[in-house]
Amino acid sequence: MFKKIGPGVLIAAAFIGPGTVTACTLAGMSFGFGLLWALLLSIIATAVLQEMSARLGIITQKGLADAIKSELTTPWIRILVIGIVLAAIVIGNAAYEAGNIGGATLGMNALFGEQYNFYYPFIIGLLAFGLLYLGSYKTLEKVFVGLVLVMSISFLLTAIITKPDILEILKGAFIPKVPKDSLLTIIALVGTTVVPYNLFLHASLVSEKWKKKSDLPLAKKDTVVAIALGGLVSMSIVIAAAAIPGEELANVMHLAKGLEPLYGDSAQYFMGIGLFAAGITSSITAPLAAAYVANSCFGWNAGLKDSRFRVVWMLILGLGVFFLSFGITPIEIIKFAQVANGVLLPVIAVFLLWMVNKPKLMGEYGNTKMQNILGFIIVLLSLVLGIKSIIKVLGFL
Repeated sequence: MFKKIGPGVLIAAAFIGPGTVTACTLAGMSFGFGLLWALLLSIIATAVLQEMSARLGIITQKGLADAIKSELTTPWIRILVIGIVLAAIVIGNAAYEAGNIGGATLGMNALFGEQYNFYYPFIIGLLAFGLLYLGSYKTLEKVFVGLVLVMSISFLLTAIITKPDILEILKGAFIPKVPKDSLLTIIALVGTTVVPYNLFLHASLVSEKWKKKSDLPLAKKDTVVAIALGGLVSMSIVIAAAAIPGEELANVMHLAKGLEPLYGDSAQYFMGIGLFAAGITSSITAPLAAAYVANSCFGWNAGLKDSRFRVVWMLILGLGVFFLSFGITPIEIIKFAQVANGVLLPVIAVFLLWMVNKPKLMGEYGNTKMQNILGFIIVLLSLVLGIKSIIKVLGFL
């Protein structure tokens, strides 16, 4: 079974980071089960796009940025698109890495206490550094399978212990409603699940794992199962948070406080383990994705152990530890990254849809009519989401 597990589990681990935990906790506390439909749509959109990305990676044996470069023949358009990709992924991941490490730090705080707070970012940084420096895809895969299982069990148990109303959960998941003041939370839920850098990461990783066209069914199953599991974890966090009395969220560990009447002292440990796993997985995948994107954009054709590849992920990881350890919040960089990601998602979704419909590139493995319909709907939704997030960041909303 474990031999059949592929990069899907890394993608699921990548989108369930501290940002997802925070967005899902806020959604549950503020709107109960009312926004589960937005999360369900996000998971479907993620599965559709990631399957296209994985198929492209296996058929072409290229990363997504490589494929875009080879298909864009007009020099200025190619430079513009690759520039946006580099800026959004590499600079963006550097800005968000502090939050990823911060999430894992909160988890360690819950498990081992506050007295060692200063050391936690360095411990997490060293752990991520060691796993990335090994340069072994198989090792990373095994570690991520373990972390995702730990995270899944932790958050699922946290949700089950609240004894939620199943009928209300089904209503929240399948009957779309937009409660008052919920728009920004909906944008946050979608934005934290449908992540542009995962499309680049997935296309690159599948070509490390699978080389033959006959592996496509395995890749599809791996993608759908892993993302469905990731979605279940996200939904579990919303369900657990809905049981918390209506107070303001101080931090995501507040979720554990709200469960103490049901869960006792063990509440903080379950949340701590889940949050640590969410933080450490994203702390590894963000630098890894940035390195793969730089690798494709600059045409290095480098492996995981190549010095140029390592320099990129070391820079992202180092900046994350630095920003967090010295309490620096790079607001302007984060704002830039949010705007760049708002532009990037619809642009990349359009390019991805275009490329998986090219007979010259994909042969008989192009999109079906249904995949194109779903892809077109996702492009429209990502365009609306991108415009809204840009407006929000620029202060008009």
